[in-house]
Amino acid sequence: MARKKKSDQLFHEYFEEWIELYKVGAIRSVTLQKYYMSQQRIVELAPHLKIGELNRKQYQQLLNDYALTHEKQTTMDFHHQLKGAILDAVDEGLIEKNPTRKIIIKGKKPGEKKIKFLNQFEVQALLKQLNLTEEINWDWFILLVTKTGLRFSEALALTPDDFDFSKQKIIVSKTWNYKGTMGEFQPTKNESSKRKVQIDWQTAMQFSQLIKNVDKNKPIFVKSRVFNSTVNNHLKTLCMKADIPIITIHGLRHTHASLLLFAGVSIASVATRLGHSSMTTTQETYLHIIHELENQDNDKIMRHLSLLM
Repeated sequence: MARKKKSDQLFHEYFEEWIELYKVGAIRSVTLQKYYMSQQRIVELAPHLKIGELNRKQYQQLLNDYALTHEKQTTMDFHHQLKGAILDAVDEGLIEKNPTRKIIIKGKKPGEKKIKFLNQFEVQALLKQLNLTEEINWDWFILLVTKTGLRFSEALALTPDDFDFSKQKIIVSKTWNYKGTMGEFQPTKNESSKRKVQIDWQTAMQFSQLIKNVDKNKPIFVKSRVFNSTVNNHLKTLCMKADIPIITIHGLRHTHASLLLFAGVSIASVATRLGHSSMTTTQETYLHIIHELENQDNDKIMRHLSLLM
């Protein structure tokens, strides 16, 4: 019986083997799941495509088919994941020419994405609904995210050792993998996410008392398995009681950033506080707020100039 050539291997099989060889154990589990999701998309869109038959035309068609149900940025991410494996296949001699050259990235028209955030008065109404007991609960979690802008997984990973009360700072150095069945510490989203976040003296005093008897290396908010939906549903109930727009925990992060921008804090400082990899991310995310602030600045400029006679 003739042995099956490596180039006759199905592309989705090659990609799965490539993930297990190069990605398992090297990247965060959340990112790894995205690679496996991409592998499933290949199974659905090109189940019979062999690695040795992959050319530029077929690869473009694969991306086009994917783009029919995904936005351009998502298609770009899909392409980048596949490209790593394909370039290795070229190096191995399984593909003659690089089929990813001069590829056109398409995608369905993105839906209008308006970031949900609360204004200062709505935040105050929300905070009045919090039941801040003498023991840690989800209301304390909501308060902390509102005041720090931490990501959901970053706040979950906080331990007593992450609080520097003498300098009134929270040290963000890890996240909590709440999507895993057991839950575990894992690295931050990127290097820029490792940061020290200043907190006000009142919050520092409150948490110094709340966590004084908690194991220094254990998450202060995690008692059992945590579901994002559980915390968001609790926040939804609080928003309804306060008669304000319903937002998510991630919306509180946007709220934190928007309040700082409206208060005149620089984009650079907001980017650092949020753990963004660059100011560009912050500018793109909060473009509508920045435009609104620019309009306010223009009004101030015109009023000032009108006084120069």
